[in-house]
Amino acid sequence: MNLKEIKELIQFLKEEEITEFELERGDVKLRIKRGAGQNESPTTERIIAVHPTPLPPAMAVPVAPAEVAGGQTAPPVRSETPLHMVRSPMVGTYYESPSPGSPPFVKPGDTIEEGQILCIVEAMKIMNEIESDAAGEVIECLVKNGQPIEYGQDLFAVRPKK
Repeated sequence: MNLKEIKELIQFLKEEEITEFELERGDVKLRIKRGAGQNESPTTERIIAVHPTPLPPAMAVPVAPAEVAGGQTAPPVRSETPLHMVRSPMVGTYYESPSPGSPPFVKPGDTIEEGQILCIVEAMKIMNEIESDAAGEVIECLVKNGQPIEYGQDLFAVRPKK
């Protein structure tokens, strides 16, 4: 990688407002990290949603109608069950099982414990086991097997234990 390529890369990172970048080619390793200086105002973080998946309507739990004065009942109120999102700690490729053809680590409806392995994210030819940071029931897997994923991307919707 020559100086001209590095300058073009830096210009591209500035234009796209990317604050951190790392590249490794053979024995050359390049890391660029930009931060707000003392004279600059802090920038807001830009989040890019990749393949957003809507959550199923089963997450809305109806609440019994309340009695109001005069013996009438109020219209039912819908309460959203708060869900915990398990997010990716890195950029990589998502794998639902330890090897091709084997069953997935978890599937919707499974009860999981904190620290249980949910999936594998491959990053730079290293298989990283992703563990649950909450106990509860897996409601939905938000990514498909073999799909590229981003840092912070939602992987699983989990209904926490009460």
